[in-house]
Amino acid sequence: MTTIKDSVHDHIEVEGVAADLLDTPPVQRLRRITQLGTVSLVYPSANHTRFEHSLGVYHLADRALDHLDIGGKRAERVRAAAVLHDVGHSPFSHNVEGVVERHTGKRHDDVDGLLAEGRVARVLDDHDLDPANIASLVAGDGELAQLVAGELDVDRMDYLVRDAHHTGVPYGTIDHERLLRALTFIDGELVLDEGNVQTAESLLLARALMNPTVYSHHVARISKSMLRRATERLLDTTEMTAEQLRRMDDHELSVALRSHDETAETGTRLAERDLFKRAVWAEMGDVDDDVVGADHDAVREFERDIAADAGVEPEHVVLDVRGEPSMRESTTGVLVGGEVRRLDEQSTLVNALQVAQREQWRLGVYAPADGVESVGKATERVLGLETEGALVTEVNTPGRYASLDDF
Repeated sequence: MTTIKDSVHDHIEVEGVAADLLDTPPVQRLRRITQLGTVSLVYPSANHTRFEHSLGVYHLADRALDHLDIGGKRAERVRAAAVLHDVGHSPFSHNVEGVVERHTGKRHDDVDGLLAEGRVARVLDDHDLDPANIASLVAGDGELAQLVAGELDVDRMDYLVRDAHHTGVPYGTIDHERLLRALTFIDGELVLDEGNVQTAESLLLARALMNPTVYSHHVARISKSMLRRATERLLDTTEMTAEQLRRMDDHELSVALRSHDETAETGTRLAERDLFKRAVWAEMGDVDDDVVGADHDAVREFERDIAADAGVEPEHVVLDVRGEPSMRESTTGVLVGGEVRRLDEQSTLVNALQVAQREQWRLGVYAPADGVESVGKATERVLGLETEGALVTEVNTPGRYASLDDF
């Protein structure tokens, strides 16, 4: 048995297949993949890694298995999946996942190829575990997969607490111990036991508060968008393949971006935190439906049109548009009067959070500081925005310490 001191869960005891998997190259690579990507440009202490998070997910999965009285080979499969659930992540975690998926068709939970060969495959074989079975659990297939890839999964329980701890933001604090004790299976569905509507609400409330404060903070969105654009240009203008990119770590991608002419400017801007500014920050009600639902190619066309209208270089306009907001956790099952009900059908708080989520939605258009005004006005013309409130003027004053809102 190996005991590891963790900043969130204190001491984590790792044994069996989980302990043997820790020192395999795909898992050790996660030490070089930051959990929150470019969020550290907002919260400097948010430098925790996918490796730490994977240990936390293993720990909570192990606790859940004990509570549910699941043992033997079934439990070992879940423990292995918990350790391995993030090995498919690209550099900077979710930040460039969309770029990789467009080129390879693979998301971070598509790990079949990573588990089928090399040291991971040998470790799983030594413990009489089928790599394909473990990959299916990571992808969310099967009853026990709900523990690591479902609405009530231990993945979510760990990252909320861990991200709150490392950013110093209190909103992600949840009672994960009670959540674990409340888990039960009803007809193959993982739900929360009787009397735990508020427990489920706390999880969604934490997520709803962390989203605008951390995950969707405007500087995190700007830097993430710049990173994605630069990564796309890297693949378009070099011989690097998306499969090679997928297995890089944060440092390798950062160096690659700064080393190639077509991406050097953005790579240097990200390294020096010389970021684009908001030219537009518009609410959903001010944006046409065809823009909200725009796919990758349509977004690029909008960017070219905005740049041409503003008289700036195409690479100096970044349109950051998200689809309709969703709250997957709202379908969580809870026992009420002996009957399993969806949380969003039982909780008025969840309905209010869904409304708040739509109100928090923003379309962003970003440009270098000297192009903010022209790009903002061009965006209004090209996208047909009718609100003056969509335009944003951001000024950096040399030598001035900014407030959190400025960041």
